[in-house]
Amino acid sequence: MTSVVERLQGDGPVFSIEFFPPRDAADEAVLWKSIRELEPLDPAYMSITYGAGGSSRDGTIRSIARVATETTLVPMAHLTAVNHSVAELRNVIGWYAAVGVRNILALRGDPPGDVYGDWVPHPDGLNYAEELVELVRSLGDFCVGVSAFPYGHPRSANLEADTEYLVRKLRAGADFAIAQLFFEPEDFLRLRDRVAATGCEALVIPGIMPLTTPRTLHTSIKLSGAPAPRRLLDRLEPLAGDPKAFRAEGIDAVTELCERLIAEGVPDLHFYTFNRSKATREVVSRLGLVPARA
Repeated sequence: MTSVVERLQGDGPVFSIEFFPPRDAADEAVLWKSIRELEPLDPAYMSITYGAGGSSRDGTIRSIARVATETTLVPMAHLTAVNHSVAELRNVIGWYAAVGVRNILALRGDPPGDVYGDWVPHPDGLNYAEELVELVRSLGDFCVGVSAFPYGHPRSANLEADTEYLVRKLRAGADFAIAQLFFEPEDFLRLRDRVAATGCEALVIPGIMPLTTPRTLHTSIKLSGAPAPRRLLDRLEPLAGDPKAFRAEGIDAVTELCERLIAEGVPDLHFYTFNRSKATREVVSRLGLVPARA
């Protein structure tokens, strides 16, 4: 099985895609329609998220197993420590290995129901993402990723402390980090510079969400943990009543963001798709990241 890092060692930038597990048969049909539409574009890898407390664990395992056996895509499975004992985590990691998945995004995860709530570890579980990285590494030849926060994790005292925690995860055995959402290229580039300044050479990858509706804009703001810059709001908010115009301007804004990141040498753009393919296909096509045969 090809690793994420191997897929990022080419001569130019690539893109990757993220989905969430289906809740029912209708969701599964939508998910697989998007997967099949994006597969010919040869993304570097694809990932499927993992619900808080393992709420979508079975859907993640089932979907990622199908990707591994029925597509040409390189799969990466998410894994969180929330509400899991070490024994349960070992079992899930074993299930991933059994279906041919060798890339895992190791996350501590947020408390179920309230991402800002108090963290309560499982009595037989883990406290930190770096411990989960170490566990995954101890169980086989896995390529491991972790999360990064351009504006700092909500529970971090400041950016200096947040960078220290990120570097600890990377030095625990993670191969790369994927950044949570951000709005300006400089927000990501400063994160990358902070990591490099510690002497850590692990890859840091930007997370991107196409802004196609006011809802996706508000979701981006919520997930980033930071207010959107006035410049972006002034560009998009006046178009909230015109879906076509908002979508066109939002795609332009995200494409411009990606162009700047590519110019700064990022190896991969990781797109949060919300299980839809059209906007991601449009952006990567504009960026010239689509194979000639697609």
